[in-house]
Amino acid sequence: MAAFHVTMFYKPFLPSLFLLVLFLPNLHITDAQVGVCNGRLGNNLPSNQDVVQLYKSNGIRRMRIYDPNPQALQALRGSGTEFILDVPNSNLEGLANNAAAARKWVQDNILNYYPDAKFRIIAVGNEVNPNGGETARLAPFVLPAMSKIYDAIASAGLKDQIKVSTATYSELVSNSYPPSKGSFSGASGSFMGPIINFLKNTNNPLLFNIYPYFSHIGDPQNVPLPYALFTATSGFPQDGQNQYRNLFDALLDAAYSAVEKAGGPNVVIVVSESGWPSAGGPAASVENAGTYYRNLINHVKGGSGSPKRPGRAIETYLFAMFDENQKTGAESEKHFGLFSPNKQPKYQLSFN
Repeated sequence: MAAFHVTMFYKPFLPSLFLLVLFLPNLHITDAQVGVCNGRLGNNLPSNQDVVQLYKSNGIRRMRIYDPNPQALQALRGSGTEFILDVPNSNLEGLANNAAAARKWVQDNILNYYPDAKFRIIAVGNEVNPNGGETARLAPFVLPAMSKIYDAIASAGLKDQIKVSTATYSELVSNSYPPSKGSFSGASGSFMGPIINFLKNTNNPLLFNIYPYFSHIGDPQNVPLPYALFTATSGFPQDGQNQYRNLFDALLDAAYSAVEKAGGPNVVIVVSESGWPSAGGPAASVENAGTYYRNLINHVKGGSGSPKRPGRAIETYLFAMFDENQKTGAESEKHFGLFSPNKQPKYQLSFN
C-alpha cells in the first residue's frame, strides 16, 4: 500500500469525483478464491507457522507476502496455500541487468521450495511510480527485472505454472471518469506501455492495488461513503452501456480501459490489494471496514465480474491479515488488519 494514494476524478453523482484503481490474471487466475496479504511490519505478530495455520483454519487459501523471508517460505511448504511472492523494490536495480543474479534469486527463493510451496505469481516491484517520489528512480529497472525473473523461471520449465508481473496502483491511471476514458499518459504511459506489452506477449496478468477508501476520504462529498462500501441504492453513474453500482468496479474498469489503450486487451487484472481501515482516519471504523470486506468478498466471488469484464470472478487479495504497528505514514495505515496480532478476528467473514 502506498503511503498516500492520489485519487483521480470520477463522477457518479456530481460532475467530478475522485478515483482510484486496480485488478485480475490467467492460470485460472479468474477463479473465485479470495486471498489475504500477509504484511509483517509489526513487532507483535504471530510466528510464520502460526500465520499459515491461521490462514488454513479460516479457509483462506491464498496469500501475498512482500519479501522472500526464508522462515515464511518454509512455513508455506506443504500447506497447500497458493501465494504471490514479491521481489522487493530494493532488489530491482540489482536484478535488472544481471541475468545471473536473477537466476540466483529464482533458485534461492523459488526453486529451493518448489513444488512443496505453491508459488502463484511473482510480483517484481510494488507501486513504483515514475511520476515522482521515492520510487521514481526505480522505474527504469522494473521491466528489465521482470524480464530477467521471467527468463529464469522459464529456463526452469515453470513459466506456465508461476506467473510474473508487477504491482501498480491507481495514481498511474489518468482520465478515470468515465471508466471507459481510463488511460496511462505521460510518464505513466512510457512506463506502463512496455510492461503491458511484456505481459501480453508472455501471457501474464497485471497486479493492481485498489482502495476505494482513499477515493472516499479524498473527496467525501463527491465520492459518497455508500458508493465506496457497495451499499448505494441509487445515483449510479452510466458509462455508455455500462452502469456502475459501486466504486470498486469503476476503478477496476478504468484500469482495464488504460490497459486496453496500452495494447493489452486480453491482459487480465488481479487485485493485489484492497482494504479498509478500522481506525486512525476519516470513515475508518470497525463497522465500515467490516461492511467493505464482507461486500467486497461477496462481489468478487460472485462471478458477475465488472461491467467491462462480466461473467468472471475477480481474483482479489484483501489487505491485510494483521494490524501492523510499525507501518509509517497515516495512522490509518496501522489498522487495516482483518485480525489483531493476538490472532483474534475483527470481523465475521467467510473467505471461500
